[in-house]
Amino acid sequence: MSTVPASETRPAAPPPRIGHDDLRLLIDGEWLKGEGRRTLPVINPATEEVLGQLPLASPADLDRALEAAQRAWPAWRAMAPVQRGRILRRAAEILRSRVEEIARLATTEEGKTLAETRIEVGMSANIFEWYAEEGRRAYGRVLPQQSPGVRMTVVREPVGPVAAFAPWNFPLGNPARKLGAALGAGCTCILKPAEEAPASALSIAAALVEAGVPAGVIAIVFGVPSEVSAHLIASPVIRKISFTGSVPVGKQLMKLAAEGAKRTTMELGGHAPVLVFDDVDVDNVLDLSVAAKFRNAGQVCVSPTRFYVHEAIYERFVAGFAARAKALRVDDGLLEGVRMGPLAHARRLAAVQAFVEDARSQGARVAAGGRRIERRGWFHEPTVLADVPGSARMMNEEPFGPVALVNPFSDFDAVLAEANRLPYGLAAFAFTRDSRRVNLVGEQLEAGMIGINSFAISVPESPFGGVKESGHGSEEGVEGLEACLVTKFITES
Repeated sequence: MSTVPASETRPAAPPPRIGHDDLRLLIDGEWLKGEGRRTLPVINPATEEVLGQLPLASPADLDRALEAAQRAWPAWRAMAPVQRGRILRRAAEILRSRVEEIARLATTEEGKTLAETRIEVGMSANIFEWYAEEGRRAYGRVLPQQSPGVRMTVVREPVGPVAAFAPWNFPLGNPARKLGAALGAGCTCILKPAEEAPASALSIAAALVEAGVPAGVIAIVFGVPSEVSAHLIASPVIRKISFTGSVPVGKQLMKLAAEGAKRTTMELGGHAPVLVFDDVDVDNVLDLSVAAKFRNAGQVCVSPTRFYVHEAIYERFVAGFAARAKALRVDDGLLEGVRMGPLAHARRLAAVQAFVEDARSQGARVAAGGRRIERRGWFHEPTVLADVPGSARMMNEEPFGPVALVNPFSDFDAVLAEANRLPYGLAAFAFTRDSRRVNLVGEQLEAGMIGINSFAISVPESPFGGVKESGHGSEEGVEGLEACLVTKFITES
């Protein structure tokens, strides 16, 4: 086993206790407080109370993070994959040992229920374990000999320092995906998580530091998104960009990356269709649909949104969906038994309200919900809209909120065309017992991930990504590791 001399690495400073009263940056192994820096309030979406003040990175901070990432990369990529894997596995163990503490931080700043954030801690640990193992399998190959004495090989090597940008909706899982892929491949990584949920990302980073990630291998920075992204992507240090977020922002970052011909992984917005045929167990599909639709208040890129239900079961489906939505307990996600928490911020609440009013004004039938919950916090009723016209904004733009759109269909080809009509292609779902129909919808739905008789479409072993304007490249799976590797051909004579 090869090792890296100790003189080439230095440990990062021990992480502080992560909490909203002491938010920091992580740069070159140091946990930096807010002295002399601009700060931003972090707000609890369930109470609208200020949790703490988040320091924002200055241009000098970003330059220091870039220099550290470049300096730390040679030793980190030279470290044996099995050694890097031990660090990632240890980080997974640390996360699991602190599941309650970390889950409460994530719920407090993002809003989703404790049941969901507990699962997300486990998901993050699973991601690190996956990359700990898969990093050992960055295999090359030896080509058939063309002439005596000539050896030709293909090797896979780390692409280099990565700039990664993660949104707030999965404040633990998204940072784990970005950091796990980069570190497992032997890259260093500068991560800008969402300013709305900083303690979650810092908890992930703290686990990695405590597990033994050397100084400079990871950095956590916060700031004005457009300023940070432009600064990092323009640097010649950065070799790869990974972004999860909206289509417009993703397109802008691709333009910036093109200036340096830098590779990108883009996981952008979606607007997932759900095809429900008349041969299903309606109650079972409804139970699954309500759980999937209102998870994280619908703030999920693969959230099922456009339900196309066969006309033979349509009215029963709408009535059942509405009854289940009305029965959901909506409250502070910290309270046990709550099924849906608040939206993550006031902007999201206003956007959902505008979407609903637009659909209502165009003739959509409100079967359940449809209004803001009048109380402190950014709460919206779980909403079911039926008979939604195709001209409604919500039928064409991702609502990213707790709203299900339900329309009838009768013709197979017509509903497939409608499901594929939008420029998005992240996730799609279908429910049917007909085996031939299962094959047809799997072949013809235009999406990077398809769930048939299930909404479960993400595990660390599977690629996560979309097609069309939902982006390109994948996270997780072997594809997630390959996105952080370059291919080199070597001929020897």
